[in-house]
Amino acid sequence: MGLKKKIIVTGGAGYIGSHTVVELAQAGYEPVIIDNFCNSRRFVLERIKTILSRPVECYDCDCCQIDLLRKIFTAEGKIHGAIHFAAVKAVGESAHKPLLYYQNNLGSLTALLTVLQEAQVPYFVFSSSACVYGAAKSPVTEESPVQPATSPYGNTKQIGEEITADLVKSGAALKAISLRYFNPIGAHSSGLIGELPLGAPNNLVPFVTQTAAGLREKLTIFGNDYPTPDGTGIRDYLHVIDLARAHINALEYLEQSNAAPGYAVFNLGTGRGYSVLEIIKTFEQVNHLKLPVVIGSRRQGDVAVLFANPDKANRLLKWQTKLTIEEALRDAWLWQKSLAAQT
Repeated sequence: MGLKKKIIVTGGAGYIGSHTVVELAQAGYEPVIIDNFCNSRRFVLERIKTILSRPVECYDCDCCQIDLLRKIFTAEGKIHGAIHFAAVKAVGESAHKPLLYYQNNLGSLTALLTVLQEAQVPYFVFSSSACVYGAAKSPVTEESPVQPATSPYGNTKQIGEEITADLVKSGAALKAISLRYFNPIGAHSSGLIGELPLGAPNNLVPFVTQTAAGLREKLTIFGNDYPTPDGTGIRDYLHVIDLARAHINALEYLEQSNAAPGYAVFNLGTGRGYSVLEIIKTFEQVNHLKLPVVIGSRRQGDVAVLFANPDKANRLLKWQTKLTIEEALRDAWLWQKSLAAQT
């Protein structure tokens, strides 16, 4: 058997990163994590080891530190590709600390791309976001216009895509893909890894699970007067395992494409929207719980409806979602309970 293809995974101890590391290893790649644990916890490495029955190499490093990155790449030898998750990601915080977001999210990207070029790494996958579309008309395709960002965080994703595209256009020997995520939810079916918001969550499902666990007194729905069937916002929620697997499809697409070095973007979503109330009711049904829910006012910047048209990823990446919303919400609750058991 030949040597496994090494894939650098920045932010590999985070929510999407950790699930992608597991899927990469199970698909026959050798993931190598680089993480500074500003948005993650070290116990995740032990959990990954338990799932895989073997450890994964991890370097404690801030990706903005280009000299440290160079040392890691030298130590690891031949690297097949890189997936870049490492970023600070709280939309609200980014409005108050814009320089932190630009320095970290763009500084880490440019440092990584520089070292990828120096090491002649051929494949790169950038972790982007559906937030680049703003309030686009749904279903959103890759041809939908990119709208002016509503937060510095969102702007770092737009600029990150532009930096990656510009590098490829410059003639660099690099093939790259930006994956525009819609709303990942759920956790690994083992309950060992999942979404771990530090402080107040930015996403719906951790609010749901924390309320169910009694960590929050009540669950607030931000607005029930949207022009939707039940008045609550509609989003495209996909299981994080499906999302993680898309990164393998992206690498395989880059490997198999006979075209010259190029750049492409893909939406990752189910193609179906669920309202906030639907998510809450489904969570209650699958987990046999009842949550205390109150209605609050709308949050600034929230759009009524946003869901993907994932046809391009279905067709070219040979990727589609396989796990249900019920499975995602069951797995999210199992993860929350495993966290409670740990403390």
